[in-house]
Amino acid sequence: MSNDPLKLDNAGEWAGLWWLPSDPEEKVPGVLRYDPDHGLSLSLIGTFEDRITSNPASGVTAFHEGIRTWDMIHGAAERRDVTLLGCIPKNSKRTFGARVKSPDKQIVAATTAIIGAHVSGEVDPVFAGAEVSVEDLGLWAASSVFEGILGAPDGKIDGTGRISVKPREAQSVVVEDTEYRLVHTHTLPYFDQRKGGTVGRMKDTVSIRVTPVDSFSLNAALQSASLVQDLISLATHRAAGVIWLRLEVAGTESLLPNGRPLPRRRADVLYSPAALGEHDAKGVEHHRVFFTCDSLPFEEVLPRWCEAHGRLQAATNMILGLRYAPARFVENNLLTAVGAAEVLHRNLRIDEKPFPKAEFAAMRAAMLAQVPDEHRDRFKGAIRNDPTLRDRLHALSARPDQEAIAQLVPDVDHWARRTTRARNDLAHEGSTPNHSIEELFAIVEVTTAVVILNVLHEIGLPADRQREIVQAHPQLRSTFRTASEWLVASNPDS
Repeated sequence: MSNDPLKLDNAGEWAGLWWLPSDPEEKVPGVLRYDPDHGLSLSLIGTFEDRITSNPASGVTAFHEGIRTWDMIHGAAERRDVTLLGCIPKNSKRTFGARVKSPDKQIVAATTAIIGAHVSGEVDPVFAGAEVSVEDLGLWAASSVFEGILGAPDGKIDGTGRISVKPREAQSVVVEDTEYRLVHTHTLPYFDQRKGGTVGRMKDTVSIRVTPVDSFSLNAALQSASLVQDLISLATHRAAGVIWLRLEVAGTESLLPNGRPLPRRRADVLYSPAALGEHDAKGVEHHRVFFTCDSLPFEEVLPRWCEAHGRLQAATNMILGLRYAPARFVENNLLTAVGAAEVLHRNLRIDEKPFPKAEFAAMRAAMLAQVPDEHRDRFKGAIRNDPTLRDRLHALSARPDQEAIAQLVPDVDHWARRTTRARNDLAHEGSTPNHSIEELFAIVEVTTAVVILNVLHEIGLPADRQREIVQAHPQLRSTFRTASEWLVASNPDS
């Protein structure tokens, strides 16, 4: 049996016996199938009772509308324990009264499969660690076990050379009693003999291992995978899919006769992440990456990201949503981008009240004194000492490196005014008659870029790297050109 993790973009099937944890003696044979496009499906030869029944009288069974669902199903398949979570019967065929007696059949859909462990639920703290691989993690890590050398005596390549392997020490950092470790795993040399030639193969896989002090649950492991996924998505400015997620089962430690420790038993998780990783797809080009561990070391960025991810998650989720699943209509993207900017400003806790607290309290009291009693509560709720959207956009543009902002937003005030009007028109009028589609597109791109630059600034990306990416990244260069055309005061259509 291969020790490789189960990859989420590979189909698979497991034949075995299956049962409900409440009735472990009643086992039903069947096959679990996983397909990256359609998820998990359990085909049973036999059925679990999915009808909702009651017994209104002795010897009488009443069948009611609806079907039962199960939090989990346990199984033993291909020499591994299996837990299925979020199980819903999709199709049940019973053969009562048929001329030819044949087994009943049932198809059950599941949201998550843990291949390698029996658990009692998503919050059952039975795991000691998690390891996740995400698209372009190796590029972001900016390290490899491989080194290639070309033979070039006298400066001329002579056809000789070698590829050497030097194992890398894992980089690690502890954040709030949880260790995050950047791990390289490489295969041994392998020569693939083909009819048309021979291919020499080795593979270096980069993953992040998460090990908390205390045992943790599947839900916590999925949150850790999402944390890593979002970090790489931010760094690469594209949807970064999860390739595999593997867990270590707590309490399965053992020793060889010579006293050497054996690794814990491992369990693979099959589920549908926000983006599905393709392990053999071509990676992102280096010049499209915002930062790697060269520009922001692993030991520095992980603690900052752990803190920022929780505090700024609402804003980053909205911006990353534009990477994972952009809406088809620019108006939807406008509301998402501007909403992310507002949420980010609030969560950065920038204390920018338009009026001093004492002065505002006096003005508010004076205004309320002029309002009839029956309207006072409504009017009171409308008077707030909060910055406007335009204020928030100005404040966000003032936080990152100002040379970088100037290379991204040529006219900050005009962008802030036009963005505010577009959002207000769309929110209050239901349309944006004063903006062309091209200008709306420019607003979305610039606002998104400003939010991203603020998040990069928040996790400590150096000022010189901020300048480099706005000058060199193809999409940000395009954003600057679009802003120069549509979001400057000299535009006659403004």
